[in-house]
Amino acid sequence: MSKPLDRFFAPTPSPKGRKKGSSTTPKAKAAASTPATPKAKGGRRRRVTLPLARSTGRVRALLIVVAIVFSLAAGRAVQVQAIDASNVAAEAADQMTVSHVLPAFRGTIADRNGDVLAQTEDTVRITADDKMIRTNGRGSAEMTESDKAAAAAAPGKIAAILAEYLGGTAEDYLPKLTVVGAGESVQKIKDKVTAETYREISAAMSAQKLVGLSSTSEPTRVYPNGVLAANLLGFLKDDGTGASGLEYSLNSILAGKDGKEAYETSPNGKIPLGDSALVEPVNGRAVQLTIDSGMQWQLEQILGDRVRQTNATRATAIVTNIKTGEVLALAQYPSFDPNDGGAADQDNVPARAATDPYTPGSVQKVLTLSALIDMGLTSPSDVVTVPARVKSGDQYITDAESHGKIKLYTRGVLAKSSNIGTILLSRRADKAALHDYYTSFGLGSKTGLGLPGESSGVLPPANMPDYARDGLAFGGSAVSVTMLQEAAAIGAVANGGVYVPLKLIKSTTLADGTVQEQKTADPHRVVSTEAANDVVGMMETMAQASTSHTFDVEGYRVGAKTGTSKKFDTSCNCFRGLVTSAISVAPVQDPQILVYVVVDSPLRGSAGVSVAGPAVQDAMSIALARYGIPQNTGKVPHLPVSPDKKIK
Repeated sequence: MSKPLDRFFAPTPSPKGRKKGSSTTPKAKAAASTPATPKAKGGRRRRVTLPLARSTGRVRALLIVVAIVFSLAAGRAVQVQAIDASNVAAEAADQMTVSHVLPAFRGTIADRNGDVLAQTEDTVRITADDKMIRTNGRGSAEMTESDKAAAAAAPGKIAAILAEYLGGTAEDYLPKLTVVGAGESVQKIKDKVTAETYREISAAMSAQKLVGLSSTSEPTRVYPNGVLAANLLGFLKDDGTGASGLEYSLNSILAGKDGKEAYETSPNGKIPLGDSALVEPVNGRAVQLTIDSGMQWQLEQILGDRVRQTNATRATAIVTNIKTGEVLALAQYPSFDPNDGGAADQDNVPARAATDPYTPGSVQKVLTLSALIDMGLTSPSDVVTVPARVKSGDQYITDAESHGKIKLYTRGVLAKSSNIGTILLSRRADKAALHDYYTSFGLGSKTGLGLPGESSGVLPPANMPDYARDGLAFGGSAVSVTMLQEAAAIGAVANGGVYVPLKLIKSTTLADGTVQEQKTADPHRVVSTEAANDVVGMMETMAQASTSHTFDVEGYRVGAKTGTSKKFDTSCNCFRGLVTSAISVAPVQDPQILVYVVVDSPLRGSAGVSVAGPAVQDAMSIALARYGIPQNTGKVPHLPVSPDKKIK
């Protein structure tokens, strides 16, 4: 029996006359390879239809493929649900979990009376998810015509709400609510929005069944008094860490520790009953300063007036409680607004009372004469013969006022601010012993007040050359100090000879409310009470000798000293310009308040008494009244400065 298709592929007979096995032409081959078409009845040829191949094999192959696919799927199901169930679940949870840092609130900084100088406000950054807004929260779910209509209207409604609570117009916000295309779908709307305002926005959104806005906590540091005490407080960098001032030096105390929140989420937001984890933030410590913001404000106004009147580069001033070392005010002009610290002139940012050493001038004579009297090498009534000049090293030193040979009491050396008299008296002392006194007064060492960048100044070594000893004695170029150092040192003389370290930080308060008083180094005696009282009395004589009555405060006995020195310019390695200063303590019979003012490079005026003196008088008058210091009720002594009655 022939195969079904054999008849269509039967051999073709050879043409007549062609021998078997002979070659044929390509055309003949083609013809031979074409099967003959059977003829139907009537002479027509029938169309031949090739029958289909058997389907059994193909069905069998298909079934095998399907079986393999289902086997793989079943295997994956077993892996997911049994073998790797925990891993797969964890991976899915990770994809659904959102985590946020919960910023710790930075501690407040307040003055001695509790008035806030720096605080952190609860503010947020508002962002919009345009994908959620475009679908009005439906995400990838199928949307009805009603859903589509609501989604189309959502951007306009949200923009109107934002304009109502944040200001501006709806058109200002629409571009960020209707972003279409690849890239980041979350758009920032606004920074530093108060948390209360965002709650109002959220309520308005919920009332209209709108979604797509979210917030991130971004607390904002605020300085409610603007420039007040800015050089002390400092400001923050963009990353929230301290950039200057106490914000920088106390950053670890103020910053606290951030927390973290993690929770499961869906396209419509947080899943209410989903898994969540929370690590609460620990807020920073609150810091209370010794500063009195009222006195601080007054002092800053006084300084600004002095700088403008004398056309000076800048001025610094300090007011202290002599008994406790507490800094009641520490001012600088010009200053800056810490609310926009990044835009400030950086020359006005540092607390120059701590960072900038200068030659103290004749204020230094208070320390020198205190040491000499304590060593028993002179007394207020000793007579000193003062020549017209004295040689020191390879140059001659003179007094500010030219004179021939004169006689002055030691108190007159201070009152008349004689450089020559001070040098001659200092030459009675051993240089190492004199150096020890200056060291005990705090010169050459940082005060430790807590301000960043504090300088130690320059104090010559104990084995200093003679010319350095001479310059050190009257406040010449051999020594440099910071305002803080000199104020603390003169404060020791006014405090009966006991050095009390300056104090700026009163206390810190932990997050749980525990108050920790700030400790400073222990006080120490530098000179005897008798020597200190003698020098304070000599400072009163100096104030009385001022023909302009610059330091007088009605009802009080005041002691004072002025200073003027040349300013060294590192750009030319030469002296250029002046530093003028004045310091006063009161009341003389029991000193309570110290005021010290330093004016840098005045163009109008060249003496401490005329440039810095008026600012000292104004500040002392305010401080004595403000702190209720009792007025003098006894007789005020007036002691001579020279055995020569012509010298007054």
